Amino acid sequence: MNIDKTLSDTPRNASRRRPNWMALSVVAFACLTMGATASQAASGVTVEKPWMRFIIKARPAGGYFTLHNGTSKAMQLIGASSPACGMVMLHQTKNENGIEKMLPVKGVTVPAHGMIKFQPGGYHLMCMKPKDTMVVGHKVPVTLKFAGGGAVTAPFPVKGVGGN
Repeated sequence: MNIDKTLSDTPRNASRRRPNWMALSVVAFACLTMGATASQAASGVTVEKPWMRFIIKARPAGGYFTLHNGTSKAMQLIGASSPACGMVMLHQTKNENGIEKMLPVKGVTVPAHGMIKFQPGGYHLMCMKPKDTMVVGHKVPVTLKFAGGGAVTAPFPVKGVGGN
């Protein structure tokens, strides 16, 4: 008598051979949902040359990039987040009566088939309370959030004061 065959044919081991259809259904649904969200989020929007300027942990870090909109309608960037920051805010540097101020903005419109640059002296991300993962030479994930629920996540290399 073959012991392996006898053990594998017992009712106790029968569940090991049958797939768990409920678990497979949940996994399949999650994959389909994530795929739909990712394609919706990334469709037509690309992030180019992202980077974070990190000075010291006690000061906010600045986030810079170029955002391209390849769609036929304007897109509104309404927020951002990163696990490397306590909070991320959209800001714009403005000169008011000879004084430069960094002011929070509610949103930034990227025109249809257009682009907008987030750069020093203009629009930028403000990473409040940088965390220990904000290290020069490493990358931190940043998620850009759009009106209507779409989002795009990109790795932002962390650079020093001079941008290198």
